[in-house]
Amino acid sequence: MGNTLVESQLKEVEEFLTTTIKTLEDYVNETTLSQLNSGSEEERSYHKVVLANLRKLLVFSEESLDACKIILNSEPFQKSAAEKTLYKIYHQCIMEFFSPKNDAWYEDSRSAYTGRNSIKFYKEVPESLRQLVKGLEGEFQRIREDLEFYETDYRTKIIQSK
Repeated sequence: MGNTLVESQLKEVEEFLTTTIKTLEDYVNETTLSQLNSGSEEERSYHKVVLANLRKLLVFSEESLDACKIILNSEPFQKSAAEKTLYKIYHQCIMEFFSPKNDAWYEDSRSAYTGRNSIKFYKEVPESLRQLVKGLEGEFQRIREDLEFYETDYRTKIIQSK
């Protein structure tokens, strides 16, 4: 893959991360657990898990944005570092959004065929939270499709270098 294509993808991901960080920051800075109107202790515990996952996603996104900026500002452009960073972003940000390790929610892959949002919560969540995830999902899906190449390409390069 040429330097210019990798660089343009990195710039696109940088813009995506900037927007995502702003959206997540606004939500987690303005939303408290008590504002989510958790009725039972079980709901409260679940909402804690969901908010914790959003904060984790925010941290991963901030770290990834920093990495993008460093690579984009370096001369000459470091294609291998950019590819490694895009691979890492694919796993730490994109896949974490669709399939969080702490099971805050899950992706219903059948929903993609119906045109509906594919992120489903295990339990009932407030509408503000549902709208946040719904609003983020389209861009995460678009970037996932753009970066899927790095999943196989980067692994192939690692295996071949051994």
